[in-house]
Amino acid sequence: MKKKSKFARYSTQDKALLLTGYILLGLFVIAIIIPMIYIVVASFMDPVTLQNKGITFDFDKWTLTAYQRVMSNAQIWIGFKNAVVYSIVFTVVSVFLTLLAAYPMSRADFKGKGFFNTIFVITMFFGGGLIPTYLLMSNLHLLDSMWAIILPGAFSVWNMIIARTYYQGIPGELREAADVDGANEMVFFFKILIPVCTPVIAVLALWQFVAMWNSYFDAMIYLRDSAKQPLQLVLRSILIQNQPESGMISDMQSTAERAQLAELLKYATIIISSLPLLVMYPFFQKYFDSGIMAGSVKG
Repeated sequence: MKKKSKFARYSTQDKALLLTGYILLGLFVIAIIIPMIYIVVASFMDPVTLQNKGITFDFDKWTLTAYQRVMSNAQIWIGFKNAVVYSIVFTVVSVFLTLLAAYPMSRADFKGKGFFNTIFVITMFFGGGLIPTYLLMSNLHLLDSMWAIILPGAFSVWNMIIARTYYQGIPGELREAADVDGANEMVFFFKILIPVCTPVIAVLALWQFVAMWNSYFDAMIYLRDSAKQPLQLVLRSILIQNQPESGMISDMQSTAERAQLAELLKYATIIISSLPLLVMYPFFQKYFDSGIMAGSVKG
């Protein structure tokens, strides 16, 4: 007798729910893949063909003009370097502060835990706003510096809650063993607890790196020196303002040709700016299941 498949053993309602989930998931994947394919192909297209006929898989109509223009522009590389530096520094500072704040909040014997938890939660819903923050950065003499875009968002209450929940899931016997060996709080935190928390640290680091890498608004507000601006501001100039940086299209005279190349440069810069994230993700993927699910197990 042929054994029934797992799907055949489901009830009619379960089958309908499962099929609905598959269909929605498939539509979601298609909605992501199609724009990605369009952007990749468009970045290689001849600008005239792209503007007049759209994308094509005729390789004779493909060109590396956009990538050559982008790669030869000095401002792109300055912005790329700044974006990498800002993202790495922001990630280190943010994750370190988050882990430090989450540790006492995870301890049942921490006095004032309820008070501080209330204060943290309030900041998730209410903030000072742009103008008070700008005035604060100005009074601290941080305008037009790297710290103006790193410090305001360095601490995330949501990430602290995730880290706190992960701490609470670690067996208490580990702390008792450390006490028996004479380890104080600092030794326990840095030498015992942190190595155990690698999954959640990896997840928080990736979240913060991506957040800073994709951010441009704070840099647009606080940075004036073009030599300090991250890649996202250069990309914004191309995508939003449709005004490529000087030097990219200096040899193009007509307005129509400038517009065609500007359209092509949009897609090339999107690909280049996304490469670091695509390279990073495979190295962090193995930590995602155990790290991101921590907050859904214990409250």
